[in-house]
Amino acid sequence: MGVMMAEKHKILGGKVTVYKRERSGVWQCSTYLNGKNHRVSTKEDGLSRAKEFAEDWYLELRGKKARGELITERTFAQAAEKFEREYVAMTEGERNEVYVNGHKGRLRNHLIPYFGKMALSKITPGVVQEYRIFRKEGEGDFKPPSKSTMHHEIVTLRQVLKLSIRYGWLGHLPDLSDPYRGSSKVTHRAWFSPEEYKQLYTATRENMKKAAGSRHAASAEQLHDFILFMANTGLRPDEANRLEFRDVEVAHDDDTRETILEIKVRGKRGTGYCKSMPGAVLPFERMKARKRPAPEDLLFPSYQVKQFNRILTETDLKYDREGNRRSLYSLRHSYISFRLLEGADIYQIAKNCRTSVEMIEKHYAVYLKNVINASAINVRRSKR
Repeated sequence: MGVMMAEKHKILGGKVTVYKRERSGVWQCSTYLNGKNHRVSTKEDGLSRAKEFAEDWYLELRGKKARGELITERTFAQAAEKFEREYVAMTEGERNEVYVNGHKGRLRNHLIPYFGKMALSKITPGVVQEYRIFRKEGEGDFKPPSKSTMHHEIVTLRQVLKLSIRYGWLGHLPDLSDPYRGSSKVTHRAWFSPEEYKQLYTATRENMKKAAGSRHAASAEQLHDFILFMANTGLRPDEANRLEFRDVEVAHDDDTRETILEIKVRGKRGTGYCKSMPGAVLPFERMKARKRPAPEDLLFPSYQVKQFNRILTETDLKYDREGNRRSLYSLRHSYISFRLLEGADIYQIAKNCRTSVEMIEKHYAVYLKNVINASAINVRRSKR
């Protein structure tokens, strides 16, 4: 559809058109250069000043063309906008909202400000490495990122470039690997040994008794039940924060002949399911009796991290023997480690925790001795 012009003038031998749209008070200018139409508003209402602006603008475009700076292909910002709109639509219900918002935040805070005006073909391995250096040196209000944060930013960058290939805007995917990345040391994740876990829940029980009758009583009771619930379900902290009472059902398990919780989990990979240990039932029933909740009420409406860290400090449990810092996530790691120590099937653990066998073998290998079959290993060939 053509532009409806109320008035137009040709300048520079007809190379530039200065025109005014219908119902507009300012002049526009346009030209055809390097195989593409270029348009811009002069933001001037006087014709003479609009013509001066148009001449300067055209000469600047000619200079950019001569220097090879005139971009006629898609920019990263355009591809990122397309990716964001498409990703939200195509992953509706399959990816957690927090995960989707993570892509949006990385694009808007870091990737678009750095790569936004670049043509897609200009994003080479060297340019990506310069971005890593730029981020490591710190930018404005943003501190240098952790290894994990940097990894997630490159993942988002790769997703946008893959979309560009699908639409024919980019010929191939550049090598985005870190050229200096060595083999990273695999360390086990901080957890509580059975003795330390007992020390922890004993401390929270005593804390609950001390707070009885005070304004901190409800918070202390919630912390104690939170720890027992998490260590007997293996939920991630973010999964627990989204858990509603209608997502949890007390059930009798026919296989073990025990009462457990069957939990509908909404996490980073969408909706999954979890069957708890029997030790999670009593904390859940206590929380239900205290709150008399509606089905849609949250189990844990407040974050327990400050109280939890205070208890860890008071009991000297903040760090494990290798100096790893413990956090709320350590309760999930403890659940997985306890199950391995008890000899549970690693595939079933992975399924119940909505993770992979590979991740468990990588981070919890130190506890795998109980799932190794010695009779299958210690085979001896009989002597003649």
